[in-house]
Amino acid sequence: MRIWCKLIQKNRLLQDVVIEQYDTSKSRTQKVYDSLEEACYALNLEKPMWLDVNKREFIRHARTRFTQDNFIESIEFDYLDFHVIEEDY
Repeated sequence: MRIWCKLIQKNRLLQDVVIEQYDTSKSRTQKVYDSLEEACYALNLEKPMWLDVNKREFIRHARTRFTQDNFIESIEFDYLDFHVIEEDY
């Protein structure tokens, strides 16, 4: 699984990172949560909270956006785009 995380502000890409998770012993859900944690570490961010809307959006489209509502601290960007670009088969 490969996940692309992008920091977006005013429709411009500020920073991005691609996280790869190929450990077959982990479930898809665990890979997603681990990828978010790795991406936040690489982008020097606190880990956002998964709200119900994020969960539904991610299940439906394999993509979600984390906005200020998902973070406790103030953020310097409009949103974090979290997108699966390659699934395991």
